[in-house]
Amino acid sequence: MASLNDIRTTFLDYFAKNGHEKVASSPLVPRNDPTLMFVNSGMVQFKNVFTGVESRSYDRATSSQKCVRAGGKHNDLDNVGYTARHHTFFEMLGNFSFGDYFKSDAIHFAWELLTREFGIDPNRLLVTVYHTDDEAAAIWKKVAGLPDERIIRIATDDNFWRMGPTGPCGPCTEIFYDHGEHIPGGPPGTPDEDGDRFIEIWNLVFMQNEQFEDGTMRPLDMQSIDTGMGLERIGALLQGKHDNYDTDLMRALIEASAQATSTDPDGPENVHHRVIADHLRSTSFLIADGVMPSNEGRGYVLRRIMRRAMRHAHQAGAKDPLMHRLVPALVTQMGQHYSELTRAQSMIEETLRGEEERFRTTLDRGLRLLEDQVQALPEGGVLDGASAFKLYDTYGFPLDLTQDALREKGLSVDSDGFDLAMAEQKTRARAAWSGSGEQADAAIWFDLADRYGTTEFLGYDTEVAEGQVLALVSDGAAVDMVRAGDAVSIVVNQTPFYAESGGQIGDAGVLKTETGRATITDTRKSAGVFMHIAQIDEGEIRPGQSAELTVDNARRSSIRANHSATHLLHEALRRALGDHVAQRGSLNDSDRLRFDFSHGHAVTAEQLAQVEAEVNSFIRQNSEVSTRIMEPDAARDLGAQALFGEKYGDEVRVVSMGSRDDTGKGSDMRTYSIELCGGTHVRNTGEIGAFVTLGDQAVSAGVRRIEALTGQAAMDHLQAQDRRMSELANLLKAQPDEVGTRVKALMDERKALQNEVAQLRRELSMGEGAEAIEINGMKTVLQVVSGVSGKDLGPMIDAQKAALGSGVIVYIADTGAKPAVAVGVTRDLTERVSAVDLVKTAVEALGGRGGGGRPEMAQGGGANIAQADAALSAVREALSKV
Repeated sequence: MASLNDIRTTFLDYFAKNGHEKVASSPLVPRNDPTLMFVNSGMVQFKNVFTGVESRSYDRATSSQKCVRAGGKHNDLDNVGYTARHHTFFEMLGNFSFGDYFKSDAIHFAWELLTREFGIDPNRLLVTVYHTDDEAAAIWKKVAGLPDERIIRIATDDNFWRMGPTGPCGPCTEIFYDHGEHIPGGPPGTPDEDGDRFIEIWNLVFMQNEQFEDGTMRPLDMQSIDTGMGLERIGALLQGKHDNYDTDLMRALIEASAQATSTDPDGPENVHHRVIADHLRSTSFLIADGVMPSNEGRGYVLRRIMRRAMRHAHQAGAKDPLMHRLVPALVTQMGQHYSELTRAQSMIEETLRGEEERFRTTLDRGLRLLEDQVQALPEGGVLDGASAFKLYDTYGFPLDLTQDALREKGLSVDSDGFDLAMAEQKTRARAAWSGSGEQADAAIWFDLADRYGTTEFLGYDTEVAEGQVLALVSDGAAVDMVRAGDAVSIVVNQTPFYAESGGQIGDAGVLKTETGRATITDTRKSAGVFMHIAQIDEGEIRPGQSAELTVDNARRSSIRANHSATHLLHEALRRALGDHVAQRGSLNDSDRLRFDFSHGHAVTAEQLAQVEAEVNSFIRQNSEVSTRIMEPDAARDLGAQALFGEKYGDEVRVVSMGSRDDTGKGSDMRTYSIELCGGTHVRNTGEIGAFVTLGDQAVSAGVRRIEALTGQAAMDHLQAQDRRMSELANLLKAQPDEVGTRVKALMDERKALQNEVAQLRRELSMGEGAEAIEINGMKTVLQVVSGVSGKDLGPMIDAQKAALGSGVIVYIADTGAKPAVAVGVTRDLTERVSAVDLVKTAVEALGGRGGGGRPEMAQGGGANIAQADAALSAVREALSKV
């Protein structure tokens, strides 16, 4: 039986043999489509190629694209675990032609792969075509010999694909497999088509038209092919299964879940294991591609998937966090093809473990609250939206998790009421998605890239260079000239200016031509074109002119030092905290650096000091910072750290710095930091000068942030601290190294004096106290005292009890704010009178509420000290009646 890994390899190798470029899966976070939350099909990474704004070195491609559908329009979350073919994560096998072959070859490739390479019985296959696509129907007859009854014409959009309201579109042909008469269901296009007998396995899209806003179409100049076949579906078919979860890969994950929970994989907990297996894949791949759990956007969707899996783990009997323990099983199954899983394994495990620990602290309470609500509902009832919102707002239960829990009991949720409760309270932001693709005016930069090519960066070796002005862009359009006072983006053929990327800010400086001068305030890039964002200071500048470009050296030097320091900081954190530490973001500015990294706990002061000391030790080492251009796999084999979720090209720049000897014998020297990085760096680590951390803080769940200073900024910071220490030492009349001891002594002395003053005040108050009077046969002390706090009243009551032997004591303290009340009753009198009753009487007379304690001792607080005498009178009256 061919495994899913074998099937994937067979597919890719078949198309590679037929002239297709094997293209690695893009990250799940789309880089070129602002409308998508996650990549959900194989064509997403080729969208700009299909639309003609980008070109590649190949015109045929094949890929196995990882996809997630768990939010927005493409949301399969509710069905996952309960059906045979719904997943949050799946792999889409595809072959693509960009203006090369078209329908005939696409159908030929599909038929040959299915019937010859995969060995599927051709008599079990049938196809659909768009009802007007006579060409596709004729090709199927010719290539596959299919009779008319197995070529079904569909007149709906099920067989017509559109990229959007406008743009490329075209008819589809879908290939179906007939599982046999013993399975309910009818062929596509019939009333029974939703049954499981006929299952779609492959969709071929013929991208042949362009649609305009008025609904008209015209043939595309570049007619293309986009196909998609779910690996899980074809895998189930080839393995003789009717359920995707019975394939070898999914079965291995289900059995790992069952083993970890000591349950039967096919028993009552089967649905739980299916959910866990699916969600393990989506969460692990999302984390590996740079998404972290949060309360908004992609991070919120990830958290929803995580918590749904964790609830099912809880229901399956897992007493401790489970998901992170299943990651090795996933890496075993998929890590060979998707190496990002292997590289990110420790980070995935740490993130899952930390999230599950946090969630489990509230899960039991939330489920109990839900159970209480459910008990009051009739069979088939609906949980009100306010209760569902309380679960979300208080216990972190997403609405779909509550729906999922109720679904198992035959109940539902008033989702409209939930939405209303959320809108009214406004304490939690909606998981709104605004998209994160390229700029709205990206088309002009692709046009410039096609016309002039990408900008050549010279800044690794120089900060001054000559270039030619190719274009001037203002308000998203090219202009022929700019004058003094104008704001513009200047495009040149080559530049020493670094464009903002990888956390490093863009360079600033000056651009001069024979007729004008511009101050460059920032540098960015799109489609490989560098945008020198500028203000024209003098004269005028036109395209075609030669220009001298000079980078601000002081600013660049500071940025370089901060960027190199982040590499040393990254490695020092990994060595201090563990291999799960991975970069989650950074900012290398001219005045400071900021480094975000995966870690579930606060960094202790000792760990931070260790990291700071280690970074400074490699700065003092003054070792050379070397760069090499390598293939990505070779760089990773070398041990280079990459930013997870980042897409790298055919070649990468590897930056190495520092040397270490883990043996301590000087015989096994190794490079300290090796990272893939396109930024600018110091020549030697000594140029960083010094490194000082400013502290550690949480950014989001599982992500910490360290800010730090280097070079002169670090020295200025240390000198400022030294000045403050000297000032403090002078005030304390001590040496700087004695300040800590001196401050502690002063604090101890202050505490002792405070205690002494409090004791003296209590004694003074009691010394000036009223004589005990007799009320209803009980010795009683009623007194208003000043100069003491409410917490002083307890010891005063105890002392007075000892003096009286038997009696009742009532103190009202005039604290300068709200009065405090304390009542004490000796044990021999507690059967006659309770201190709790008396303190409530006094508090009420003082304009307050409540008060409580024990029968022998009670305290409370009032509102108005002016009513103190009235309060004592009320207590006197109460005592006279007992």
